[in-house]
Order: sequence, then C-alpha cells, then structure tokens
Amino acid sequence: MNKILVPIGTSEAGKSTLQYAVDFASAFGAEVFAMEVFSASAGAGTLANVTDKIAASSKQRLKDLIQDLETNQVKVNIATYKGDIVDGIKKVASELDIDLIIIAAKSNDIREGLYLGQTTGRIVKRTNVPTLIIPRETTFTPFKNILVGFKSGVLKKRRILQPLLAIQEAFEATTNLLFVKTPGYKEEDMVIHPALMDLSSQITFTENATTYQGVLEHFQSKQPDLLAVFRRKRGFFKTLWEKNTIPKSEFAARIPVLVLSVKKY
Repeated sequence: MNKILVPIGTSEAGKSTLQYAVDFASAFGAEVFAMEVFSASAGAGTLANVTDKIAASSKQRLKDLIQDLETNQVKVNIATYKGDIVDGIKKVASELDIDLIIIAAKSNDIREGLYLGQTTGRIVKRTNVPTLIIPRETTFTPFKNILVGFKSGVLKKRRILQPLLAIQEAFEATTNLLFVKTPGYKEEDMVIHPALMDLSSQITFTENATTYQGVLEHFQSKQPDLLAVFRRKRGFFKTLWEKNTIPKSEFAARIPVLVLSVKKY
C-alpha cells in the first residue's frame, strides 16, 4: 500500500480524518494525498481569475490543515479538483494510482439518522477504489482482529484482497471469515476462492436474511476491530445502490469498515 487519498470536506472532522490517515500510512511507509474539491462558475461581472483564486484558497486551507498535523515523517501531498467530488476522486485516483481512500462516517451520534450521507455515500457507491470508512473523530490504533463478512465466495481477481492482505501483514492481525448464506443464493456462491481461504483457517457459516444481519449475529463473539466487506450491488451495502445514503437503522458501526472493490477503477 503506497498511496492513500483523503477527501477533505467542510466539516470539522477533516483534520481528525487526515490525522488518522497519516497514522495509518506510517505503518506502510505510504504517502497521503489530502484532496479538496471546489466549484466555481463565472457570471456577468465575475473576475476572470475567480477559479484560480478559489483553487489557491483551497490549497492554502489544506496547507494550514497539514501544518497542524503530527506527520510522523509521512509525506502529505495536496490535490485539488474543480468540479464534482466523485469525478475528481476517480480522476485523481487513476492518475496517482491510489491504493486506498479514507473517509469518515457522517456521525457517531446514534440520534443522527445517517451512517453515510450523500457525499460519502456517493464516494463508496460510485468509485471502485478500496475505501476505509472510519468512525468520526476517532484515533488510529493498529488492527488486531479482522472480520470478513461475505455472501459469495466468488472473486474475479486475487488482487481484490490486496489492501486486506497488506493490513493483515502490517499489523499481524488475526482474520476470521464469515460466510453468510442468504435467500436466493446460487451454488456457485458456495465455492470460496482460494485467496479468501488463504486469509484464514477460521471460517464460520451462517444463514441470515442479509449479510449485515449475519455480521450482527456474530459480531460479539468475533469482537473485530476492523470489518471488511465487498462492494457489490446486492452485497453488504445493498441500500446504498438504491439511494446514495445509508441510514443507521440499517447499518451503524463503531469500528472502521474496509470496503473492498470487486473490480479495478
């Protein structure tokens, strides 16, 4: 894992998310790219260089943010983009060959209705870069116990698991596999890819209405500090494909969630 992208929004959580990414990156010797997206439209009487001014302001904001970090010798770069945030992330991720995106969940407050809001939801839904979703305002601690929840053992490429393998190796973490058999499964889903089996000799089989319910059922017994799932249309984040948000009534996690891509961006 060499390059990590952190989209910085307007919320106060941006600094803590970036600090988390820096602390995480230090375990891999990786670079961090702090990214801000802005929009500007030139109308009648608008200065011709308004875009340049906004871009300069965005860069300065990121510089100020980085200056307040404890970088631990991690190189933190700046990336800005004019336009839509998802388009920007796709472009930057492709050009820089980004290995992982780190974003924060919308809120830790159970009274808040959403786990992922419109912006973060769109990032997870519409980009194919592996994404680590962290609880807001959380401090990084090395992962020791990983739970991988899935409803199909089919993987098109071994490299899909690369971010998970890197985390497992870097922190010498124990990995538990949870195979959730859901209604309407296909026989081919029951054939587990060898790369998945190589992650761990510890696999649990369960039958539930959804992958999420299966994870909930076994969460206490496994006690993971990292949950890994796959980005599939009928997978763990099923609701995300119908909307751009995830309500806490359907999913809420107080631990980081690693969303693995089933295809390369």
